[in-house]
Amino acid sequence: MNAESQITGVVLAGGKASRMGGQDKGLMMLDGKPLWRHVADRLYPQVNRIVISANRNLEIYRASGLPVMADTLSDFPGPLAGMLSVMQQTDDEWFLFCPCDTPFIPGNLVARLAAERQQAAVVWVHDGERDHPTVALAHRSLAPQIADYLAKGERRVMVFMRQVGGHSVDFSDMISAFCNMNTPEDLQHNEGKP
Repeated sequence: MNAESQITGVVLAGGKASRMGGQDKGLMMLDGKPLWRHVADRLYPQVNRIVISANRNLEIYRASGLPVMADTLSDFPGPLAGMLSVMQQTDDEWFLFCPCDTPFIPGNLVARLAAERQQAAVVWVHDGERDHPTVALAHRSLAPQIADYLAKGERRVMVFMRQVGGHSVDFSDMISAFCNMNTPEDLQHNEGKP
C-alpha cells in the first residue's frame, strides 16, 4: 500500500441485530443521528469514499446519497458476506470495513492500520483486550478466498482472517474507541459522549 492507494470506507450495516430486538442497528439513534452516520462521519476524512453495506431499509440508507450495497448471498451470512458483496460490486483496491455500531472510531484508524500492515492483505484492530475483526483494512484480492470460505458454510471472520495471513494492530491506547452499541442500554449510556 502506498500513499496513492485508494481506500473505500465501508459501513457494515447488514446484521440481524438480535440484541437490539431485531431493529436495524445502523438506524438506531445516538445523540440525534443514526449510528451509521456517526461511523461515516468519522471515516470521511480518512478514506476516498464511503459506501454502506446493508440488507434492510435500503431506501432509508440510499436517502443519504451514499452508495448502498446489499449482500449478494441470502440469509444474513454475516460480516464476511457484506465484505465480499462490496468487493464484488466495486472496482476499488482497498477497503476499510467498520461496523455501524462502533460510533467512536478514531481519526487515525486508517493511518495506523496501513502503517502496521506490512505485506498482509488484511489487518484488524486489537484494543488490548479483544480483537475487532470487522474493523479491518482489507485488499480486494481476498474476494475469491472469502467466496470459497463462505461456500463451505464457514462464517467466522477471525478464523478466515488468520487463515489468509492477516494480523491484528494494537490500539490498546484507545480501547474505548471500539466499544459497540449492542443494546438500547448501551445507546443510553453513551449519549453525549465525544
